[in-house]
Amino acid sequence: MNSTMLLTPGRSAVVNGLFRPWTRAAVRSYIQTLVVLDSAVLIVAVLVAYVAHFGGGLPRGAEIPYAVAAPGLVLAWLVSLRALRCYDDRIIGYGADEYRRVSSASLRLAGAVVIAGYVFDVEVPRGFLAIAFAVGTVGLESARFTARKRLHRSRSRGGGWSRRVLVVGDTAHVLELVDTLRREPYAGYQVVGACIPDALLAPVPQQLGDVPVVGSFRSIPEAVATIDADTVAVTASGQLTATRLRRLGWQLEGTGVDLVVAPALTDVAGPRIHTRPVAGLPLIHVEAPEFRGVGKLVKGLVDRLAALLVLMPLLALIALAVTVDSRGSALFRQTRVGQGGREFGVWKFRTMVINADAMLAELTARNETDGLMFKLRDDPRVTRIGRVLRKWSLDELPQLVNVLFGQMSLVGPRPPLPSEVARYDGDIARRLLVKPGMTGLWQVSGRSDLSWEDGLRLDLYYVENWSLTADLTILWKTFGAVLKRRGAY
Repeated sequence: MNSTMLLTPGRSAVVNGLFRPWTRAAVRSYIQTLVVLDSAVLIVAVLVAYVAHFGGGLPRGAEIPYAVAAPGLVLAWLVSLRALRCYDDRIIGYGADEYRRVSSASLRLAGAVVIAGYVFDVEVPRGFLAIAFAVGTVGLESARFTARKRLHRSRSRGGGWSRRVLVVGDTAHVLELVDTLRREPYAGYQVVGACIPDALLAPVPQQLGDVPVVGSFRSIPEAVATIDADTVAVTASGQLTATRLRRLGWQLEGTGVDLVVAPALTDVAGPRIHTRPVAGLPLIHVEAPEFRGVGKLVKGLVDRLAALLVLMPLLALIALAVTVDSRGSALFRQTRVGQGGREFGVWKFRTMVINADAMLAELTARNETDGLMFKLRDDPRVTRIGRVLRKWSLDELPQLVNVLFGQMSLVGPRPPLPSEVARYDGDIARRLLVKPGMTGLWQVSGRSDLSWEDGLRLDLYYVENWSLTADLTILWKTFGAVLKRRGAY
């Protein structure tokens, strides 16, 4: 999704009531659910800590009346979550900020309790606090994750609460932003209208795709009221000057409508973006991608350690099944292109008949994907056991050998064939700046169901914005993608 800078001219739309009634009620209901979940988690965490530390009995000679202190800790924890705006409707439901705020609220409260105990000379059992805050923090994050997944499923089906967005900008940029927001419907941004420059307005009502044009740059506040929008997303436009944008912020002040500015620079993750005010102008600084250094060293060590932890008996059983099912060796070695354009042999369990390459020319006309890849859903070259292995992505496990040799990473772009690389031009070659991966954004986002353009965009996004945290997230999502078997054929 486009990197966005959120300007908040007024209070939340939930307070001012600018959401439609059903949407306002849905937001309030979701937040209340979070409060109930958090309260339950914290009560359980305190009880677990008490039983684990004191064995369920009353502590003798304690300076603290735990019958009062335990509920007080739960209440203080909830206040800390509220103080750090962990229930702000603008951050819940999407992005990592919600999880960061929950962790920060827990850590800050833990520090405050320790400092208060030292200042007032009250002996606070460190074991009790350590268990309570460890269990509570993990529990809070898990509860938020569960609630978010339910919300995402609801949004993807057209339900759930979403922001009603009015997009403002030139026609081309409006269409691009609309496409970006709709690519991830679970993010909760529903485009309900657009405003374009006066010069582009037609005498009759018009639409950009299926998005109605409801006004020009001169009538943005009126358009907001007409379509009952709660968010104005401003994208690039030569006619929308800094002065007009500032006045728009003033016009929306106090209405509860959020103003979101989507810069023309896309597919750049938040950690690489820093806003620095210079002479009243919020300059966006974009750091260069990290292709070397300590982070890359740690990534390589993690890759090799994880590869060694895979059970060898599983690989042996799969190899035996492949050999029994069809004639030929269990393993298949294919030349792929890795970091820096260096070729290497990638290992996979054989899922096709032994003369599969010779049959490719006959099947080229039946290719079901665009771009440079060949994909065929009912490929006649695939064996019986091969279909099972592909369905559960087990055919790629031997690539752990490539990870051990440093030729691949656990997470990265898809390793391309030399024939594909020979046709690379321009930006596509940037995929070769990092090691290819066994899994990546392409796999957790649909694999073979993706178009060539979407798969390329995800690969380039990873190259530019990789991090160890993102790698762990992708690995976690890979398990879900494998179980769903989406795009696996």
